Amino acid sequence: MNMLRTHKEQRSVAVLTLAVCLAGLSYQATAGAADWPQWRGSNRDGICSETGLLKSWPDEGPELLWEISGLGTGYSSFSIVNGKLYTMGDVKVESKKVQCVLAYDLSTHQRLWTAEVGPPHNDGPRCTPTFDNGLLYAIGTSGNVVCIDAGTGSVRWGKNLQDDLGGGKNPGWKFSESPLIDGDKLLCTPGGRNAVMAALDKKTGETIWKCSMPDIGPNGKDEAGYSSIIAAEPASVRQYVQLTNKGVVGVAAKDGRFLWGYNRVANKVANISTPVVYGDYVFCSSAYGTGSGLLKLTADGDGVAAKEVYFLDANTFQNHHGGCVQIGDYIYGGHGHNASKPTCIEIKSGKIMWQQDQPGGGSASVLYADGDLYFRYQDDVMALIEANPHEYNIKSTFKLPKRPGMSGEGWSHPVIVDGRLYVRHADVLLVYDVKAK
Repeated sequence: MNMLRTHKEQRSVAVLTLAVCLAGLSYQATAGAADWPQWRGSNRDGICSETGLLKSWPDEGPELLWEISGLGTGYSSFSIVNGKLYTMGDVKVESKKVQCVLAYDLSTHQRLWTAEVGPPHNDGPRCTPTFDNGLLYAIGTSGNVVCIDAGTGSVRWGKNLQDDLGGGKNPGWKFSESPLIDGDKLLCTPGGRNAVMAALDKKTGETIWKCSMPDIGPNGKDEAGYSSIIAAEPASVRQYVQLTNKGVVGVAAKDGRFLWGYNRVANKVANISTPVVYGDYVFCSSAYGTGSGLLKLTADGDGVAAKEVYFLDANTFQNHHGGCVQIGDYIYGGHGHNASKPTCIEIKSGKIMWQQDQPGGGSASVLYADGDLYFRYQDDVMALIEANPHEYNIKSTFKLPKRPGMSGEGWSHPVIVDGRLYVRHADVLLVYDVKAK
């Protein structure tokens, strides 16, 4: 794909910055324990393992340590590894707007390199780059899958979900997936009946397998959804679980066999939230008047059977696109279409432990760290809520300051690494100190 190339912008600054970084830092090939190497963290569950964080915030919010602009248009979140931050955005390169993976040095706050992925989209990319062993993997809105050297920004290989993998129609809000690396494989969702999921060799991009999907029900469309794959072993079978536009599916990790599908949770507009795997159970949700379901997976010969345990209707719990986290025996997330009422659900029973009016506007993404939930609302309100199933306890709120370039909705998921809260709104990154003193 000749469209995939690397640009060195502001060459003299970039060369100087790189020299400083190489002199002061040693680049390591693998992610460390405190890093956040992919979408929703190391386990793709929205859970940060850090402790010693602030238990309340001043009215104006935690201390704003630094901020930068120039990330471009987009909703992509961050991967943070070895003092480098990686994201995506539609930015101008040589006077032309293109969709790119961007790398920043956290000590200098300077951009290190820009790697072109493909054409821009009207409100930018959604993918969070995945870091693995010195390489980055990303998917652009046009379906370009790329492997990039994390140190230099050079593109190693590229494929297209439709042209090379036989994927379904590009959904209305375009391909939005963050790719999964599992062992030697890159997992992605071309979508449609012929390639609902595919595994590529992460070093070469060559196809290992493609999974075809049977008819699992009338809801939804035969195309990719807006979710991202998770790897798990419910029913003692290693598998990849994904919310597609036809519903939640499970695919065998070993050979790409289709294992099971659940159509009831699908809607015909947008299926977005990453499923949650809890032992042998899978919790899934979508909005647009749909709802949420819990499935129990059991071994069934050489396959896996999925049985619905319960279904919560749209008035009880529907998660739009901010996701949920599982802490202990409970699910926490926001309820509502274009809304996000803080909600706690007992997983196995579906009992609503509490559900409260939302402290911010619109939908909210959710992150867990050190006993608390960080709800980031689309109107840039941040809320700190105790992860307590027995009572609702909102501890603090503050609103991000308005800056030029903060256009559109605040949908990018926040990240906490090394006591710092990273929050993006389109072109702008704000970094707060949330470490307890």
